[in-house]
Amino acid sequence: MTERKGQCLCGAVKFVAKNSENSVAACHCGMCRTWGGGPLMAVSCGSDVSFEGKENISVYSSSDWAERGFCKNCGSHLFYRLKQISEYQLSAGLFDSQSSFKFDLQVYIDKKPSFYSFANKTSIMTEAEVIAKYAPDQNI
Repeated sequence: MTERKGQCLCGAVKFVAKNSENSVAACHCGMCRTWGGGPLMAVSCGSDVSFEGKENISVYSSSDWAERGFCKNCGSHLFYRLKQISEYQLSAGLFDSQSSFKFDLQVYIDKKPSFYSFANKTSIMTEAEVIAKYAPDQNI
């Protein structure tokens, strides 16, 4: 786990993630693709994340178990957060330094459309596997 810093496109929101991983995951679910026009590329950062410029963050509750945050000024996608355990997945492109990141996981792989593919060899999880692991009590 590594402490990393970053910010949104306009700089109105800055963050410090005390326990970010080196792994980058891609989510192919319909909500992520609708939200950003493609898969969400994110870094798991646990719950120890602090934000400067909180007044510039808007949060959308996208399901009973998760929410998404974005900058009110520039629209940068900041995070996907699991509500129950307050775990942040921060957008990979926001980090000041990305040189140690490794793309190694794809989730909702069964929802990925056929018009794109990644060349990287990664672990994969289906929608059912993701829900069983992160939201076992949800009827989705």
